[in-house]
Amino acid sequence: MIAPARLWFGTTSHVREKPFRRSFKHRIAMLEVDIDRLGQADRLSKLFSVGRGNAIAFQEADVGARDKAVPLRAWAEGRFAEAGIDLEGGRIRLITFPRVLGYGFSPISLWFGHGPGGDMRGVIYEVHNTFGEAHAYVSAFKVPDVRDKAEKAFHVSPFFDVNGDYRFTLKPGDSGMSLVVENISTEGRQHTASLSVRPAAITTPAILKWLIRMPISGVGVMVAIHWQAFHLWLKGAGYRDKPEQREKRTTVTRPERTSAGASEDLRKRA
Repeated sequence: MIAPARLWFGTTSHVREKPFRRSFKHRIAMLEVDIDRLGQADRLSKLFSVGRGNAIAFQEADVGARDKAVPLRAWAEGRFAEAGIDLEGGRIRLITFPRVLGYGFSPISLWFGHGPGGDMRGVIYEVHNTFGEAHAYVSAFKVPDVRDKAEKAFHVSPFFDVNGDYRFTLKPGDSGMSLVVENISTEGRQHTASLSVRPAAITTPAILKWLIRMPISGVGVMVAIHWQAFHLWLKGAGYRDKPEQREKRTTVTRPERTSAGASEDLRKRA
């Protein structure tokens, strides 16, 4: 059985293609939790906690409904149901960015929904912006390597309009995971964000190593976002005021199956 929580280490990269090219890449550290086994996860290391402060911490209020009155499972099952997905009580595993030394921001969180037999049935891409808003893009997961497309319905960057499509290319696995998100407009692909991570057990030595190598990884995510935004502004990227968030907070994706070779090509270009 997979542990109630794991760490995921790797890199993320961003490539802006229009109206000029800019790219960057940096290391990231993520956390995976079984949302029904948080009590067990809380006992894995003295440096990791659920629901309270620690060197590394998971707070339920950072994801989902962000409301203690709405349990994580109820929120996730509700989003899956909007895409016609019934987990029948199967497990839900969440991969997100935890709080590090008290602070954290998760640009994207992935919720993997399984059936009672362990079969993958769906995934939720929960996207957050720096204004405290969130939107869920939900996919019915049918094959090991899938490409999904959805109308862009949520303001993330002040340098892109809320129009066009997102294309999600996800390749999950117990030994590694990759995700490519393309921002596509009528003028073509404008921006590509990707991540590639591998799992590691939650142990006190692993967390200490993380803190030594990436001591500001919690606040570092937010710093990196604003640092790159500053460079885009200097280069003359057009700034858009934030629109009001749309009332509908869930978008169901349209699956586009792709071969492993096509996905590998996407990852290389990102």
